[in-house]
Amino acid sequence: MEAILQPIENLFNTFQGSPWDSIQKIPQSGGDRIYFRIQQGRQTWIATYNLNVKENQTFIYFAQHFHEKGMPVPKLLAVNQDQTVYLQEDVGTTSLLDVLEQEGKTDAVFALFQKSLTSLAKLQIQGAQGLDYNHCLTSKSFGKHSILTDLLYYKYYFLDTLQYPYDKQALIDELELLSEQLAQNQYDNFMFRDFQSRNIMVKEGEVFFIDFQGGMQGGLPYDLASLLWQAKAELSNEWKENLLVHYINELQKLLPKPLDVNEFKKQYQGFVLLRLLQVLGAYGFRGLFERKAHFLTSIPLGLKNLKNFLQVYSLAKDTPVFASILNWMVSEEVIQRFTPPTANETTPLVITINSFSYKKGIPSDDSENGGGFVFDMRGILNPGRVEEHKKQSGLDKPVQDFLEQRTKMNTYLNSVWDLIDITVEDYLKRGFSSLHINFGCTGGQHRSVYAAEQTARHLRNKYKVKTVLEHTNQQNWLK
Repeated sequence: MEAILQPIENLFNTFQGSPWDSIQKIPQSGGDRIYFRIQQGRQTWIATYNLNVKENQTFIYFAQHFHEKGMPVPKLLAVNQDQTVYLQEDVGTTSLLDVLEQEGKTDAVFALFQKSLTSLAKLQIQGAQGLDYNHCLTSKSFGKHSILTDLLYYKYYFLDTLQYPYDKQALIDELELLSEQLAQNQYDNFMFRDFQSRNIMVKEGEVFFIDFQGGMQGGLPYDLASLLWQAKAELSNEWKENLLVHYINELQKLLPKPLDVNEFKKQYQGFVLLRLLQVLGAYGFRGLFERKAHFLTSIPLGLKNLKNFLQVYSLAKDTPVFASILNWMVSEEVIQRFTPPTANETTPLVITINSFSYKKGIPSDDSENGGGFVFDMRGILNPGRVEEHKKQSGLDKPVQDFLEQRTKMNTYLNSVWDLIDITVEDYLKRGFSSLHINFGCTGGQHRSVYAAEQTARHLRNKYKVKTVLEHTNQQNWLK
């Protein structure tokens, strides 16, 4: 992590002329970019570290272009010489999805979705004026090849993992036909490509767009489909219809000629299907192949979202093999395959999670069945050896930041959770009453405490299971 922080510090010192007060790593999403929030006094900035220089160059160009056009994107402030680090205006910590989850489907939240779509239309049309698509990260335009790539991404990283027997050549033929149909799109403007509520930040009632480096020239309905059919948002059909009408009305104000609404809606429906499949491909790649827990738990949501779509819209008659696959894929059998068991009022399982010091010994297990897990955290760099953290614990944010930013703690815990999840799911199904999980380190104050806290949170969120958390060496912590 030091190799990452040093170039960020160098750029910030050059930009601001004085050192920061603090820097905090922001949780990563799907990509390889690493984000930090820098604070100096009352001011904050966002720093991005990314070794993919081509991706950085695309983002930098788009950010500068859109900001000059008056679009709602963070202002780019500084870039280092080798273009691996850049600083941006901080547009807050709250996404539109956060607001939706915190406030629910209120009139105020609906108005934020309307505001987002109004700004999207301007970005796609006015923001695209003078844009040089030679700077695009991959393809310059979202044509047949790009569409087929998305469909095959879904096929290889999701469908084929289900081991469902189908006529592979017939499906390829139908996917090529579908990509040709979707490529016949007369609405070619800027396409954001990943326009979802996580990439819309809300600050003081205004909306700002982030993570648009995957953009290219493409069909207007694709971004609309991405937002309205985002699985995590779970928008009602009424909201989807009303927001579709709002977006079309906004387009009518900006396009140089009248919009063919029927043709637009037909393209929109096709792009909804494509987006839902592309998202399942991403869930498959990030979850089934890279074993990232967030994406694994999102698969049932993605399948249910696709099921809702198929109940409203029907596939064309010229893709029968594809239609039969999709209808099977949204069956309860498949959805349940990816749905983890959860605790309820009649589930007896209680998971006891301890942090402990190896100097004092492993906590005893007095339950009837015994067993469980013991994880040795001493292979993780110890924050307790750093003077400023000695009298803190894994409950304190500076220690948490240290472990997340300067050690392999996150990688370690993901591996731990892969192991314990197997046992938790089995115990829930079989009605077991007790499981013990122990994390030990030298003093039982920093690494083991953090690991125990994060594991309890993971199990509660994923399985809704009761946890009993104890830091067994707390009375001996340095204070």
